[in-house]
Amino acid sequence: MGDLIASDRTADRLLLLLKSHGSVTTASLAERLGITVPGVRQHLNRLETEGVVQSERRRAGVGRPARVWTLTEAGHRRFPDTHAETLVSVLETMRRTLGEDALDRVIASRAHDTERAYRRRLAACTALGARLEALAQCREEDGYMAELIEEGPGRWLLAENHCPICAAARACQGFCRNELELFRRLVGPDADVVRTEYLLDGARRCAYRVTQRERDNRPEFP
Repeated sequence: MGDLIASDRTADRLLLLLKSHGSVTTASLAERLGITVPGVRQHLNRLETEGVVQSERRRAGVGRPARVWTLTEAGHRRFPDTHAETLVSVLETMRRTLGEDALDRVIASRAHDTERAYRRRLAACTALGARLEALAQCREEDGYMAELIEEGPGRWLLAENHCPICAAARACQGFCRNELELFRRLVGPDADVVRTEYLLDGARRCAYRVTQRERDNRPEFP
């Protein structure tokens, strides 16, 4: 997070909260940070002047509409896209000189290496919930700001609040296809995995719903 405001830890925490939660009211931000509403409003007004946050009034029930804050595009850029320009340039050069098939093989090889590393981390986890916790931790360490949310019995949401290779994914969506298939292989026959939010379709993050299968509905594997 080296591009964040190193001199202002409260502003950094505000940006992280907005990155992680999307739309947040002034009162909720103040509560999460443990400071007064006027105090958090002062920070938000400065960040709004800098163009990294924006707000709108939203009505929820009776009473005065609440002011809700989100990151702007400039605010999202405060979170690093790992070696973005260099990586995109390499991908475009590879596509132009070696062809699409060669690029696909490179992306598949990267996915294979990632899967092998993740499987070592998940090897000791037998329960589905434990495997998902370990997977979320792997993704967090890889820079995806990942969190696992238990939605109910046998239902989880794996959310990635940041994509450290977003520029590369926009240039070559094979990264995204491999990611979804990777999660399905790691979860195995115990559950279904579907993508419910997709950054490249305009969502603020990528998210995957994992639903445990009934034992009778699990496919047979040799």
